Amino acid sequence: MKIKNKVQQRKNRHNRLRSKISGTGVRPRLCVFRSNIHIYGQIIDDQKNKVLLCARDEEIKISKTKSKEEGQLSGKIEKAFLLGQLIAKKAIEKGIREVVFDRGGYKYHGRIKAFADGARSGELKF
Repeated sequence: MKIKNKVQQRKNRHNRLRSKISGTGVRPRLCVFRSNIHIYGQIIDDQKNKVLLCARDEEIKISKTKSKEEGQLSGKIEKAFLLGQLIAKKAIEKGIREVVFDRGGYKYHGRIKAFADGARSGELKF
């Protein structure tokens, strides 16, 4: 029986991924979730079942009018990149330097790739 629901298909892909990766105290898991509008990131220690820190794109303020005039970043992909940098900054402050990346069942493309690139540019190692 073929599953037609896109959300269920993504959850199935995520479950397959999660069977292969998990976060530890030394290398926690960097999990990403995206909705149609927003993107969220969490760093999770699966051994203790604890969320160590989280960030969301609503914490980043980008003015669309200024960004178009000054050539600065705007849009969902740029917000994802900045969110990756923000979560990397928070992780470095907590002493976390290496993580395992969990793309959440999404393709490594677009906002997910921008999030990962932002985290890497913030000195977080995958």
